[in-house]
Amino acid sequence: MCPITLRIATRKSELAIWQAEYVAKRLRCAHPRLHIELIRMITKGDKMIDNPLSKIGGKGLFVNELEKGLIEGRADIAVHSMKDLPADFPADLCLQSILPREDPRDVFISKYYTSPDDLPTGALVGTSSLRRKCQMAVQYPRCNIRDLRGNINSRLEKLDNGNYDAIILAAAGLKRLGLASRITKVLEPELILPAVGQGAIGIECRIDDTNIRALISELDDQSTNIQVAAERAFNASLKGNCQVPIAGYAVSEGDVLWLRGLVGEPDGSVIISGEIRGPIDTGKELGLLLADDLIQQGAERILRCR
Repeated sequence: MCPITLRIATRKSELAIWQAEYVAKRLRCAHPRLHIELIRMITKGDKMIDNPLSKIGGKGLFVNELEKGLIEGRADIAVHSMKDLPADFPADLCLQSILPREDPRDVFISKYYTSPDDLPTGALVGTSSLRRKCQMAVQYPRCNIRDLRGNINSRLEKLDNGNYDAIILAAAGLKRLGLASRITKVLEPELILPAVGQGAIGIECRIDDTNIRALISELDDQSTNIQVAAERAFNASLKGNCQVPIAGYAVSEGDVLWLRGLVGEPDGSVIISGEIRGPIDTGKELGLLLADDLIQQGAERILRCR
């Protein structure tokens, strides 16, 4: 039976609110009588904006408060960027649905340069991601990669104020906030492999709440779910965290799933990569096989040092 009111836990950032409102809109279309409330929460990750994530506890800092709200019954579902979700969930919670994926690629943004290829020696490039730093260091060793935290608008403001010559952001967030015009150049996966789950929105809920699970299951996009499940299986098998640059990206090619992944040193001095193809219904197995391939190549030496 459809509940009269459904409460969505969300972070307070502009992008997080957009994502929650998007989920709410989809739910209202499916269930016109449903009343939806947004429960806005501030996470530790939102408060600690001056330090790199790799030094303050990782991506879980963006979801812990939301999950606590679910467990305590203050919210019925939580809406997340899939790239922020750790591999493991609390015992009472589950990932029920993943919505259709937005553009998963990273983008280059600059006021003066049309491409990373144009950046001069010593150019300051801002990013909050070890994954991006690692790959940029390999592709553009002449550049100086600096930490950049904050929401999308504050990062763009720092660029506009001259703190950086260029910054790297996710295409999905810019497009969702109507800021696609700020994109200078899209960085294809062959240049910068995306983060696990990048561009996808996930809905988390309590395992025993069958009514809610049935309600939100209608929003699940099977193709995106298959791709993200393979990426997350790859990451989970590596026991990935924010102290090690890890990228994973899956695409569907008819009945075949193509998964690419890499593990690297933060400074880009070592990158171990691989890819695998297989039946589209074996995504999780492909993720495990690719992780094992990278471990056999020597990724374990990088992972165990963090």
